Amino acid sequence: MRTGTMVDKSWGIAGTPGFRVRTNLTLDEHAAERARARETRTADRSEASAERLKTQAAKREAEMQERERDRQARREEEMRSAAADPHAAAAKRHRSSGRKDVVREQRDTRGYATLVDRERICELAKRGASVAGLAAAFGVSTDEIEEVLATAPKPA
Repeated sequence: MRTGTMVDKSWGIAGTPGFRVRTNLTLDEHAAERARARETRTADRSEASAERLKTQAAKREAEMQERERDRQARREEEMRSAAADPHAAAAKRHRSSGRKDVVREQRDTRGYATLVDRERICELAKRGASVAGLAAAFGVSTDEIEEVLATAPKPA
């Protein structure tokens, strides 16, 4: 035997899905009420969507600023590292190709002796080197270069 109360959907218990609440509204009034509820739901969804968009935009902005701070900190660390040891910094630097462990240095060639070779001077002159350029390259006067070129045998 069952005890308890029986529920009839005609009683209009709110919150029970599938039960229709009976009212004394006319069809037009009921349609207007549904339209108002629909508009309210649409406005609520619109507000929630706008709030989500604002939150996401703020989150993206914060992430962007965090990445920029990290990037700046890395740059500063690389600069400190490069100041301490330029060879190690150059070895770490990203390159598209070539050796990554060697720093290219500009050699100090001021103490090097350049051999003044008549054949070399003549060959370079044939290739189009100017007298002034040859004089500067070999560290001699233009008169000496002209003398070498004047005494050089002419090609047949």
